Amino acid sequence: MEVLEQLKIEPYKADGIVYHVDTCLPLIDAFDRKKLKFKALARHSYPGDRLDDNTLGLNSIGYWDANEPQDWGLDWHRNEGIEFHFLESGSMPYSQEDKEVLLTPNYLTITRPWEAHKVGNPNIGMGKFYWVILDLGVRRPHQDWVWPDWITLTDADLSELTMILRHNEKSILKADQRVRACFKRINTAINTDNNGGNASRIRLLINYLLILILDLLKTEYIVLNEALTDSSRSVEFFLKELDKNVSENWTIEKMAQSAGVGLTRFTHHCKQLTNLTPMRYLSIKRLEMAKKILEKQPELTVTEIAYMCGFATSQYFSTVFKKHEKCSPNQYKARFLKA
Repeated sequence: MEVLEQLKIEPYKADGIVYHVDTCLPLIDAFDRKKLKFKALARHSYPGDRLDDNTLGLNSIGYWDANEPQDWGLDWHRNEGIEFHFLESGSMPYSQEDKEVLLTPNYLTITRPWEAHKVGNPNIGMGKFYWVILDLGVRRPHQDWVWPDWITLTDADLSELTMILRHNEKSILKADQRVRACFKRINTAINTDNNGGNASRIRLLINYLLILILDLLKTEYIVLNEALTDSSRSVEFFLKELDKNVSENWTIEKMAQSAGVGLTRFTHHCKQLTNLTPMRYLSIKRLEMAKKILEKQPELTVTEIAYMCGFATSQYFSTVFKKHEKCSPNQYKARFLKA
């Protein structure tokens, strides 16, 4: 099996914030070490045999089957599309945003585009685990979903499915035997595919799976919340990612553009979410980063730390630091040198 083709999927970039699609490297390594069975059909940087143009919009479909203790996991990552996981057998530690659970057989998870999730705590469990990832052309929560053109649900059904998926936070569902049987048929279609020969079957099975998920969601007690697709959600996502990119040369305009919203709305949402203006929030995040570096890497100069944390000059960094911490960076560093 061609585990990983050297095709590069372009990450989504927006003025400093870069979303990299997960490449499942720990899974590839575990497969190479014969720790588990693995089979997938995929495109871009996802591992597996290559999908053809008959299933454009399907980025990955596959499973792994682990029947011995595992020494690896998939740490926090995101996908550019909506992902459905299903556990056929065994148990699986799973986390999504602020939820941590141990999945048991017949549980289905729904991960929306770019929603953070991980499998393992830290290692995956023994079990047979499926996934389907569909690219919906979404980079921010408030953007409209665009399903692949081979999704054949009626406009009414697809609209209802989209609304429920976007407007509720329930992401872990107990599936029925129909869903289980559908994934087992997906298993067969993946295993017997030869250069895209099962594209029609795979398309049919994914459409059927979406119908089953719609039925399942309609029977669950689902609380719809339009705020989940509001622009404030996009700003919230941006602020979470900003922690990893504080050294960028940010302006309010660049931050708003990266969050995908207008300047006024971005400023409003930032104040609502943090009680701080955008630039004040950025400054505090840079100072938090600087304090960690001062504590753990005291050999670095103040100038080096200032540039690492995104401050234009060491003088400005020292001024902001002293105003916030009531001491200079060097005085702060000295506390830890004495310890």
